[in-house]
Amino acid sequence: MKAVKILMDEHQNILRMLKVIRRLCLQTFNTKEVYYKGYYAAIDFIRNYADKFHHGKEEDILFDKMSTELGEAIKTGPIYGMLAEHDLGRLFVKNLEEALHKAEEGGEEAKLDIIVNAVAYTDLLYRHIEKEDAAIFTFAEKSFNNDLQHWVDAEFENAKERLDSEKTEEKYIALLNELESYVKDL
Repeated sequence: MKAVKILMDEHQNILRMLKVIRRLCLQTFNTKEVYYKGYYAAIDFIRNYADKFHHGKEEDILFDKMSTELGEAIKTGPIYGMLAEHDLGRLFVKNLEEALHKAEEGGEEAKLDIIVNAVAYTDLLYRHIEKEDAAIFTFAEKSFNNDLQHWVDAEFENAKERLDSEKTEEKYIALLNELESYVKDL
């Protein structure tokens, strides 16, 4: 399935960002200084590339089709688990953003919350991506007949225009490259 390949390729970009976030956390831990621009850029990437762009396709197309076509046990088991983890990731990012605001206002203890929520997010996503790549996506490919595979692939093609894929990829890969350049010297 082309759709699965697309999702797995996007996972590689998300994994690159997780490494950046961990490096930002290490810098904050070691120096007690917060590189706000880097953290806010990471949040932008997470919300717009990882969540809206990537998770949007997973949730609205692949997971929805798996839930309707492969039965209630899939919907209430593994798919529910993946959706719950997406929501938990959103909570960590919301808490990270709130901690950044508090730190900017002088809240010294908020620096701890920055690190805690950023690391919790990265840990969750590392495990989440591994489960999707090794189990969920493989299961979909094996379980969908050719018609379903073609339907999902066609929906991903339709989503390209709706999600402005080329522009989104270009913007967020450039942002990722910029952040990687910053953290490589830390």
